[in-house]
Amino acid sequence: MSPAANVQKITSFIWGIADDVLRDLYVRGKYRDVILPFTVLRRLDAVLEPTKRKVLDLKKVLDDAEIVEQDQALRAEAGQAFWNTSPFTMRELRGRSSQARLQQDFMAYLDGFSPNVQRIIDNFEVRQQIPKLIKADALGALIEKFLDPAIDLSPAGLDNHAMGTVFEELVRRFNEANNEEAGEHWTPRDAVRLMTRLIFDPIADEIPDGTYTLYDGAMGTGGMLTVAEETLQGLAKRSGKRIVTNLFGQEINAETYAIAVADLLLKGEGANADGLVGGPEHSTLSNDAYQGKTFDFMLSNPPYGKSWATDQQRMGGKKEIIDPRFLIDHDGDPRFSLITRSSDGQMLFLANMVSKMKKNTPLGSRIAEVHNGSSLFTGDAGQGESNIRRYIIENDWLEAIIALPLNMFYNTGIATYVWVLTNRKPEHRKGKVQLIDSTEWYTPLRKNFGNKSRELGPDDIERVVEAFLHFEQSGDDAEHSKVFLNAEFGYSKVQVERPLRLAGLDPNAIYTTAQINKLLKDGAKRDPDAAPVIAKVHAKDTEPDPFHGLFKTEFRGATRVVSYVPDGQLKDFEQIPLLESAGDWRDGIEAFFRREVLPHAPDAWIDESKTKIGYEISFNRHFYKPTPMRTLDEIRADIRALAAESDNLIAQIAR
Repeated sequence: MSPAANVQKITSFIWGIADDVLRDLYVRGKYRDVILPFTVLRRLDAVLEPTKRKVLDLKKVLDDAEIVEQDQALRAEAGQAFWNTSPFTMRELRGRSSQARLQQDFMAYLDGFSPNVQRIIDNFEVRQQIPKLIKADALGALIEKFLDPAIDLSPAGLDNHAMGTVFEELVRRFNEANNEEAGEHWTPRDAVRLMTRLIFDPIADEIPDGTYTLYDGAMGTGGMLTVAEETLQGLAKRSGKRIVTNLFGQEINAETYAIAVADLLLKGEGANADGLVGGPEHSTLSNDAYQGKTFDFMLSNPPYGKSWATDQQRMGGKKEIIDPRFLIDHDGDPRFSLITRSSDGQMLFLANMVSKMKKNTPLGSRIAEVHNGSSLFTGDAGQGESNIRRYIIENDWLEAIIALPLNMFYNTGIATYVWVLTNRKPEHRKGKVQLIDSTEWYTPLRKNFGNKSRELGPDDIERVVEAFLHFEQSGDDAEHSKVFLNAEFGYSKVQVERPLRLAGLDPNAIYTTAQINKLLKDGAKRDPDAAPVIAKVHAKDTEPDPFHGLFKTEFRGATRVVSYVPDGQLKDFEQIPLLESAGDWRDGIEAFFRREVLPHAPDAWIDESKTKIGYEISFNRHFYKPTPMRTLDEIRADIRALAAESDNLIAQIAR
C-alpha cells in the first residue's frame, strides 16, 4: 500500500471510531473532544513503548536521588521530546474487567506524561471526559479500537510526517463537519499556501544558511506555521541551503492550542511545540507571550468583527493602556495611539506583528495577514484603525493588499484581503503600494463546506504570485493589479468653522465663552444678517489671515484683526487628499478650501489645530467595473414581450 493510501486508510478508520463508540453518547459536533486527544495519546504511547522500561528505571534512580528537575534527563532516556513514567501503556490497560479499576489506572496513565503532554491533556480536557466514557462502558472499547491491528500508529507504521498528515486530516474533517467554528480557528490551506508564497517568493534567492523564526499571534491549530515551515524548508532544499526553523505562536482557545502542540509533537518537532503558548489566560492582545522578541516571518488570520473589550479592561481601560505595541512614537507624537474600537480588535494583531519586525538583519521581516474589508477604511482620521494604516504606510512597510475571492472561508462569505508587509522593501517598490484584485481567480468546489464554495487552485495561486512579483509590469493582469504612491491613500481631515451671528449683540464688544453660553441659554436667536460675534482682538501688528480665522474688520473706530466665535451648528469637516495640488496657494488644503468652500461660505475658516491625518484604502474605487447599460433595442424587446404577455392574460380573463 502506498504511503498516501495508508494515511487515508488510517484516517478513515479513526474517523469511523466516533460512530462506532461515541454515537448516542456525544452529539456529533463533540466527537472531536475525544477522538483527537485519543489519537495523540495512542501515537505518543506507541512511540514510547520501546524505551518504556528504561524510562521507568531512570525515574526510580532520579527519585531516589531526590532530583527535582527530571524533564531533560527523561527526554534523553526516552529519545523523544516527551515521556511517560506511569507503569502503564495502552496495551496494558485493555481488557480491564472492572470499570472502576480501568478509570483509576487510566487516570494514573495520564498523570504519568511529561509537562508538555500535560498541556495537551489539560487543554483538551481529557480527564473531564473519562467519567462519562466509564459510565457508558465506552473507555475500554475506545482503547480497543485504537489498538486495532488494522491501524498501526507506531513509527513502524507511520513516520512522523505521515502521522502529522493523519492528524491534520482529522482536524480538517472535524472542522468542516462543524463548520460554524472552522473559520475561527482554521484557515483554508489554499489561503495559507498563497500567504506563504507571498512572504517567501520575493526573497527566495536571498535566504542564506541560518536559523529563522516564524510567528503567528492568532495561531489557531498552527496550520499557518507548519505550512510556512514546510514552504521555507522546501525553498532551502531546492537552493542547497541549510536552515533551521523555530516556530512561535500564541492562541487563546484551549482546544485549538492543544491541537497545535499535539500536531508538532506527532511530527517529531518537540522543540517547536515548546515554543507555542496558549490557553484562556494567554490572549495575545492583553498578555503578549513574546514581549520584546522579534521574528523573521509572520503570518496570521486574526479574528475579525470580534470584541476585545475584555482585553481592554485587563490592560487598564482604553485611556490607561501603555503597551508599547499600541502606544508608539510617530511623526513627532510620543503617544501616537494605535488603539482601535473595542468592538473589533483585528487591526491590533497587525500592530502586534509590526512591533515584532527585525530591524538589524539584511532581510528584516516579512508579514502576511488576513483581514476583512473593514480594516481598509474603518476608523476616522486620528482613530486607531486609521492610525495603524498611517503608521504602516508612512513607514513604507506596506507592499501589497490582495483581494481574495468571496466564499473562501468556512464560516463567512464576506470579502477578505491579504496584507503583505516588509521593512526591507526592494528599491523599485519603495514609496508605493500594490493592490491586486484576485476576486475572479478561483476554482469552484464540487461540494461546499459551510460558506466555502471556492478555493485557490495551483493556477490561481500562481497567477496572484506572478502579478505580485511583476509589480508595475503585470501584463495581461494589468486591470487586476494597480500600483499607487503611498500618499495617494492619505488625506487631511480639516475642521471648517463659520462665525456665530446673534441678533441684538454689540458688534464692538468682545464676548467670552461663558457669556455666549448664557446668551444662548437665555434664548438669543441666530441671525444670518447679524455681525459676527468677536472672541478676541489681536495685537495691532498681527497680519490678517482669513484662511486661519484672522479677519480684518472695523472695531471701535479702528481697523483691527480679530477672531470670531465659531458657531457649533455650522461646523463642518472636509477630507482633502494629501496629494491635492497647491496651485497658486500655500498648500493643497488652502487650494481645496478656496475652490470648494469659500464660494459657498465666504466667512468660513479652518481651525488648523484640529486638522488630522487619516489613511484609507478603497478597492471599489480603484477596481469598480460598472454594469454596462442595456441597449434601447433590448429594452424595447422586453417591453414588447411584457405587452404580449399582458394581452394574453387579458384574453384569458375575458373568456
